[in-house]
Amino acid sequence: MNEDEQAQIQAAIDGELRMLDPAVRASDEAVTALLDPEYFEFGASGRRWDRETILEVTGSGGISAEDPAVVTEMAGTLLAPGVVHLTYRSADHGRRVWRSSLWRRGVDGVWRMYFHQGTPTGA
Repeated sequence: MNEDEQAQIQAAIDGELRMLDPAVRASDEAVTALLDPEYFEFGASGRRWDRETILEVTGSGGISAEDPAVVTEMAGTLLAPGVVHLTYRSADHGRRVWRSSLWRRGVDGVWRMYFHQGTPTGA
């Protein structure tokens, strides 16, 4: 993998970790800035979310500085120039979830999350 490919994957990882930051999640503007205009998600709850409705839960306080999400097994794959697929596990409040996100670089050069899915796991 060359430096540019590594940099693209790292940009997506950095964005994903910002999305899990309680300070970012508390700001609708900060969350919206990280989401692609066409963003959608299949949540661990089974609900389908879009860019507007996800704001209902990001600022709800589920993830806090006192009880942050723990991320493990983060891995990224460059699918095409400007498109990165991330997978990882998260744990918060005793709930463990396999997560998958697609990040894409816009024409403005900014990386934004295009798709996300969470699947609960017992292990």
